[in-house]
Amino acid sequence: MPVEYSGIAKEHIAVRAAAGLFDVSHMGEIEVSGSQALALIQAITPNDASRLIDGQAQYSALTTPEGTAVDDLLVYRQSQNRFMLVVNAANIENDLEWIRARNSLGAHVEDISEKTGLLALQGPRAAEILQPLTEMALSGLSSYHFASGQVLGVDALVSRTGYTGEDGFELYFPASESEKLWTAILKAGEPAGLLPAGLGARNTLRLEASLLLYGNDLDRTTSLLEAGLGWIVKLDKGDFVGRDALARQKAEGINKKLAGFVMRGRDIARDHYPVYVNGAEVSHVTSGSPSITLKQNIGLAYLPLAHAAPGTTLEVSVRGRACEAEVVRTPFYKRKDS
Repeated sequence: MPVEYSGIAKEHIAVRAAAGLFDVSHMGEIEVSGSQALALIQAITPNDASRLIDGQAQYSALTTPEGTAVDDLLVYRQSQNRFMLVVNAANIENDLEWIRARNSLGAHVEDISEKTGLLALQGPRAAEILQPLTEMALSGLSSYHFASGQVLGVDALVSRTGYTGEDGFELYFPASESEKLWTAILKAGEPAGLLPAGLGARNTLRLEASLLLYGNDLDRTTSLLEAGLGWIVKLDKGDFVGRDALARQKAEGINKKLAGFVMRGRDIARDHYPVYVNGAEVSHVTSGSPSITLKQNIGLAYLPLAHAAPGTTLEVSVRGRACEAEVVRTPFYKRKDS
């Protein structure tokens, strides 16, 4: 997927106002199956996959013994003994090795990434565009639920999920059918304003919605609690990798947290720029860019807890200049019907 097709801003606006189509086939899919599939997933992720029913997905992570993140991922329950984990592209091999090294239960673990295509149709007109192309009743598909059927005669798993902050769908199907579906969906959605969208718009959209990017906002140096992901940590579900560390940190309290900020001037806070509080360097920008929707320059950074409250002033070093910013509540953008 390229950075852009017709321009990042144009593609971003299309997703917010109509729809965008992303080819995200580079993402990884790992199938976990067999009688011990659920037990393995419970042991390596902090969320409670036992709460899932067939046709439901959840956001979760692979955790280290220290409570930090090997990766963040989606867990799809296809049946009692069959799950699909969707992981970040750069982490496929490492995640697979991590899972297999902890698979003492004997579950079947298979990398199906190469044979799986993935398109994301995102935006307020996504359902209107996709419904005529499938017999599946999309109106009955709630957020983080999915169904299996056909799209344009192609067997597909259609999930009401996404990475943009908008309503939309992610379609999983045989990789050999990628070009057919990509071309046909674009043609069908053209009257509704559908545009192909690239990595640039994917990044600006997800940042506005405060959706984390692994390697920037989340990694093996930051705990799930510090990253604001305490809601996926279910300490009462039983033992899992990192549980003791996360329970201890929850009891003792965190010292830093991921916070959102808005630049007070016109300067743009880019990834990795240093962040200062009262003249002392405390962190760096994990993600930063202009917000095309809000017409502000926004960013995320880990801040000491004492300086992470909304309204707090901080400085971002932009090419050696200290530029004022203000901590704000996140998400920066939230669609009206959510």
